[in-house]
Amino acid sequence: MVELKTDAELALMRETGRVVAATLAAVRECAAVGVSLRELDAVAAGMIDKAGATSSFLHYLPHFAPTPYPAVLCTSVNEVIVHGIPDDYRLRDGDLLSADFAAELDGFHADAAFSMIVGTPRPADERLIAHAEQALDAAIAAAVPGNTLGDIGHAVAVIGRPAGYGIPEDFGGHGVGRRMHEDPPVPNEGRPGRGMKLRPGLVIAIEPMFTAGGKDRYRVKPDGWALYTVDGSRAAHVEHTIAVTENGPVVLTAP
Repeated sequence: MVELKTDAELALMRETGRVVAATLAAVRECAAVGVSLRELDAVAAGMIDKAGATSSFLHYLPHFAPTPYPAVLCTSVNEVIVHGIPDDYRLRDGDLLSADFAAELDGFHADAAFSMIVGTPRPADERLIAHAEQALDAAIAAAVPGNTLGDIGHAVAVIGRPAGYGIPEDFGGHGVGRRMHEDPPVPNEGRPGRGMKLRPGLVIAIEPMFTAGGKDRYRVKPDGWALYTVDGSRAAHVEHTIAVTENGPVVLTAP
């Protein structure tokens, strides 16, 4: 069931979005060569406590996972696409890090992610991240009343496919509200004009995921959470929580 949000509820979600934005900014600032993924998770946990918020990820147990998620942050490095669990791995020069974070405040969730290069960048990684960010911007621009979910998916794919990237099967964005994952599912590939029409009050997370090797298939690590590329190529993942309004899309997780 798709729930449209009132203006008052959108205002609450904007406050949650600010917590998410501030937390990801702190994580980005701390991500450097030699810093462990567990240390980044601790940074995010401290930001949650400071804001009086609650983690959306910690203890989350979706249908596909064998165990509850054990952290407040997802840290996906290099070939890991999404859902990487923070551990004692220390970031190395040239690593591609994707960080995904969601929080709940006053009963409403918000969800966002970024990808970055730690230390010395490789041109191919810079292009991969830039294309993912362009796809996110294009999909946000398509999130207007009267357009469809197919228009959003098309906006993502029309940037990723010509660049030769893979788009992982079965994973994409989602509705956001009183639960972190609500209806509708938001595809990263679609046909213009197809699917549910967008209406004011709809809140969705749009999250392009591109793999450099061009493969749509992925593998799952033994922990049952992390998805990684079948060919060892690198991946990028970016995300914002968006409100569809009469005046155009509003990025609730903008800084």
